[in-house]
Amino acid sequence: MAYKINADACISCGSCADVCPAGAISQGDTAYVIDAGACLDCGTCSDTCPNGAISAD
Repeated sequence: MAYKINADACISCGSCADVCPAGAISQGDTAYVIDAGACLDCGTCSDTCPNGAISAD
């Protein structure tokens, strides 16, 4: 189960991308996005997000 970023809540701060051990998070058109195939399901990004925009999908 990969994590997913709610684009409406994402403020594009980059905190999640900075802590992702798999490098699965990148800047999208309007918000950051997670590559589900590369996601390790560790939850580090979710714990780091200041807006609570990341959750298990």
